[in-house]
Amino acid sequence: MDIEGHDHGGSSSSSSSSSMGGPKKAMTHMTFYWGSDGYVLFKGWPGERVGMYVLALIVVFVASAIVEWLASNRLVRTESNRVGARLARTVVHAVRVGLAYMVMLALMSFNVGVVIVAIAGHAVGFLVFRSRACGGSGRVNGVKAVEGHDGPC
Repeated sequence: MDIEGHDHGGSSSSSSSSSMGGPKKAMTHMTFYWGSDGYVLFKGWPGERVGMYVLALIVVFVASAIVEWLASNRLVRTESNRVGARLARTVVHAVRVGLAYMVMLALMSFNVGVVIVAIAGHAVGFLVFRSRACGGSGRVNGVKAVEGHDGPC
């Protein structure tokens, strides 16, 4: 069934006419699927090109890791100008939330590869920037994590 340009019935993205007389729209997946064809964030990207799909996976991975980096709260020192520091922390928070929403929208492509790299990006970002295992701040949402040694990194 075609509702407002979204094909929820899983038909192919051919340019032939539908029974209503208009052209069919591109397929929108409503279940998880494997494959390099589909859309991630933008119409036509990555499309059916495997190289662009790999680039999309890299972008989602890096964006997920950056979300964890921005959440580490090590970017702005609060000892400096209090108003300026609060404003800077607010801007960092807004960028982090906006980037997290973009990752969430990429996940809504229902592509299993995108889901896997988003989870991996968050995990690697947490390990590097927020856990004490690799010299991170040891803080999670501004709260000091469990005391202990710095780990193997």
